[in-house]
This record gives sequence, C-alpha cells and structure tokens, in this order.
Amino acid sequence: MTHEKKGPVGAVESTSSAGPLRILGVDPGLTRCGFGVVEMSGNRKAHYIDAGVAGTQAADSLDTRVLHIQRAMQGWIDTYRPDVMAIERVFAQESVNTVIGTAHASGVVIATAAAAGIPVAWHTPSEVKAAVTGSGRADKKSVGRMVARILELEEVPKPADAADALALAICHGWRSGIIGTGINMGTGVQTHQGSIPAGATSGAMTPAQRAWKMAEERSRRSR
Repeated sequence: MTHEKKGPVGAVESTSSAGPLRILGVDPGLTRCGFGVVEMSGNRKAHYIDAGVAGTQAADSLDTRVLHIQRAMQGWIDTYRPDVMAIERVFAQESVNTVIGTAHASGVVIATAAAAGIPVAWHTPSEVKAAVTGSGRADKKSVGRMVARILELEEVPKPADAADALALAICHGWRSGIIGTGINMGTGVQTHQGSIPAGATSGAMTPAQRAWKMAEERSRRSR
C-alpha cells in the first residue's frame, strides 16, 4: 500500500458535534487517489491535519486496484474519524479511460464512507478552484499555492492529488455550516475568497465571490 503523508502526522482525536468540523477531502483516481484532512473552525479558519495519496499500478487487475483504494479510504476514516467527506464530482469531458477509472475509485470511496455513516458532499472542479483561488479556471499550481497559503504550510503539498484533496476539504468547509455551531460560513462573511454573503447583489460581491457564484450556476446547469 502506497501512502505518502506530508506535514505533521499523529493520532488526532475525533471532533464532537459541537467542535470544529473535520473534513476528509478525496480527489478520486485509480492510479493516484488523493486524501486530505482539515478542521474548519467557526471563524472559517482551516487547520491542516494530514494529506497523502494511495497509488495503484495499471498492470494490476481492476479488482485489486479498487480493493487497494477501498482499504486506503478505510484507513483514513479509522485514523481521523471525519465528520463529512468531500469528493470531486466526476465529469465526462475527460477521456473515457480516465472517467471510468475515476468513477471506479469514486464509487468505492463513497461506499466506504457510507458504510461508516459519514455524509458525502460533491463539488465540481470549478467550484473548488473558485473557492480557494477566486477563479473557476485556475490551474493546479495556483490551487496548490493557495492551499499552502490558506493552511499556513511552508510548502505546497505534494503530489498535486494531495493538494487537490485539501482544496476539496477547504471548499466544503467554506460552503457549508459547521455541525453544532449554527454558523453558516457563506453568510455575512467577506473575509476570504468564495464566501457569498446572504442577500448580496452581484455588484456588492468581490471578484472572487462573483467567480464562485458563476461556478455554482454552471454546475447546476450541467446536472
């Protein structure tokens, strides 16, 4: 089992429903499946917990590869006990082989989370990019740099799959309310990219907020 971890590693106690929201982000893939765990506080501050990847070989049988991803996912759940999982929504504009492989990985990851009673949330690539960079068309390097900045890391998490998983976790934390706090992190907050205050008009939004709103609208139209 290939599992690369970056940054501080250690056993972390699970959060209660009244504490910070612990989010497991997953960037699904059969060759490399990225995992990233953050905790989101009521003030929308994201705290880095861990990140890494599980990799498989193309020469291995499909059942072996899927089982490897499932066991890796179970390991992350057992170690960090997340409150919710955020995963990237699969899009069909990629190559057929890529879509099929990503779908296999997504399915087993989602099933593993469901079996553990962990809620699952989906976010499109453009939503994630807009949330962490302010642009729904940002490249991977820009996403990685912003993830490092948001989480106050000395370097960009590597490989890119791990950084993307962290971006998914951050995106979900900013787009949702924290369990047990009654705080909606998208309401009345203008302290970071992606937050859209309730009742805000397009003219009152920052460029980052408008980019996020457009990404959400595109996502809804494509479903």
